[in-house]
Amino acid sequence: MIEPQIPFRLRIKANHKISDGRKTLSAKIVFAHLQKGEQITLRAKCWVWGRKVCVSALLLDDGELLIIISNQKNSHAISDYAHRWGIETLFGIFKTKGFNLESTHFNQQERLSKLFALMSLAMCWAILMGEWLHQKVPLKVNNHGRKAQSIFRYGLDYLRAIILNLDLRYDQFLDSLHFLSCT
Repeated sequence: MIEPQIPFRLRIKANHKISDGRKTLSAKIVFAHLQKGEQITLRAKCWVWGRKVCVSALLLDDGELLIIISNQKNSHAISDYAHRWGIETLFGIFKTKGFNLESTHFNQQERLSKLFALMSLAMCWAILMGEWLHQKVPLKVNNHGRKAQSIFRYGLDYLRAIILNLDLRYDQFLDSLHFLSCT
């Protein structure tokens, strides 16, 4: 019986070995010809980690190679892999970078479903508030070119400060509710 294949897109490092069955080279050598911004999917399946896979690569603007292996012949492997960052960001917000989901110890599906709905609303609210705050008082940009904190965190910290001091900041709370009402 053949095991069902779960589709995957995995990033490998430039020093990992790729084999065509006759010759084995590091990925860095296989894709040395790429220009910045250029992307390629090898036509034939190759061997990586002892598995037959499809290999795609993109030379990023900073000169780093983004190499993706997949168990499916797909010219969209790199764009598919790019969705991972949105998912990672969402999980980070729900877990360690925002709402500490694990601290709830919920395990019933119905309760988790309601919690996810509330966290999704809170996340949207925090992002909207962060964007609004960033327009008023832009976030500091660090030496590496990234903001000192995320737009989400900026908004969440602002909302948290309001809610923890609701008696003193009630007017700000009402103003922040405006973002949820879309009016």
